[in-house]
Amino acid sequence: MKPIVYKIAMERIQILIDNAITNARCDPELSQRQASIARRISTKYKIRMPYSLRMVFCKKCKSFIAPGINSRIRLGGTSVKAIRISCNLCGHTYRKIIS
Repeated sequence: MKPIVYKIAMERIQILIDNAITNARCDPELSQRQASIARRISTKYKIRMPYSLRMVFCKKCKSFIAPGINSRIRLGGTSVKAIRISCNLCGHTYRKIIS
């Protein structure tokens, strides 16, 4: 029974995140709601979201950040190449190192 529940929950999480990304520009409140539902599904069924889905949430305020809409993305200029992502809601900046 567990693999079936896991598969259905992952499909729903993926659908909700995809819809949140597409609705982010025209209806930001709806996209925030869809992303929070996806996050609640993952916590309820104890499912770890894949990295591609986890990266659309702010690490500090846990809100949904759509790249270029309510977040700022910059390439790092130091010796270590990194992408800097700044959340426009809480102001937190974090880096993803490019190898």
